[in-house]
Amino acid sequence: MCGIVGLFLKDKSLEPELGRLTAAMLATLSDRGPDSAGFAVYGGGRADTAKFTLRGKDQTAIAAATDRILAAFPDASAIHHDTHVVVTVAAGASEKLATWLAREAPDVDVVGRGHRMELYKEVGRPETVAERFGLAAMTGTHAIGHTRMATESAVTTDGAHPYSTGADQCLVHNGSLSNHNNLRRILRREGFDFETENDTEVAAAYLSWKMREGMSLGDALKGSLADIDGFYTFVVGTENGFGVLRDGIACKPAVMAETDGYVAFGSEYRALAVLPDIEKAKVWEPEPSTVYFWER
Repeated sequence: MCGIVGLFLKDKSLEPELGRLTAAMLATLSDRGPDSAGFAVYGGGRADTAKFTLRGKDQTAIAAATDRILAAFPDASAIHHDTHVVVTVAAGASEKLATWLAREAPDVDVVGRGHRMELYKEVGRPETVAERFGLAAMTGTHAIGHTRMATESAVTTDGAHPYSTGADQCLVHNGSLSNHNNLRRILRREGFDFETENDTEVAAAYLSWKMREGMSLGDALKGSLADIDGFYTFVVGTENGFGVLRDGIACKPAVMAETDGYVAFGSEYRALAVLPDIEKAKVWEPEPSTVYFWER
């Protein structure tokens, strides 16, 4: 079942409201996925710095790991959000930190990394997860979120969306992929590692693979129509963009709205009803096999 929300702001004056609006949209869809939830927010950042969103098994564990990181990287900074911490380092130290984490902190999960993206997810009802991480107070240009009803795997934080397999790139998914195991084998040969058996992680890695080869996100999404079998709705985020794709059958529910101030996606219209000026919005159901993409 699951529920997806996405909000891309065209009006800069709405940026302080991004977190509050996304949290309201996510909470509205709680009954579509009460098991776990997650969201990615594209906020402040610079090309000369890199953000790592890290997750520990609990607040004590992540706090201890953060102390070790800051001791090893004295120029880094860290902001805690419950079981997660966002560590910012100079862009040139990005790979050094990634190597250090793999060697010195194997119990810490790298949830996402990039210049602007912060990514949070946990087990629990969506409104509870949003409150734990302080989503309502976050600012930025765009965000995507997911509420999960686990039907094919256990209820775990690792199974929650979004999935990120590339810098400033993440994906949420509603549906089921039939050939994800074959794709996983191909992607492993291309150098991708997988943390879970979730088919959504494979979809995210597929897009990262195509973009690594020089494709735009829009072209990578178009390519997925030929290479990914199943029924699905994808909502993706990049450093500057926001995209939507439904498969050729389009059996999973989806609705979009656009005003001069924003573009929004929801699995149901009621998730969009909390947005400002929604009564003035162009509202439509995205077409099957059609890529929708906005960038700023």
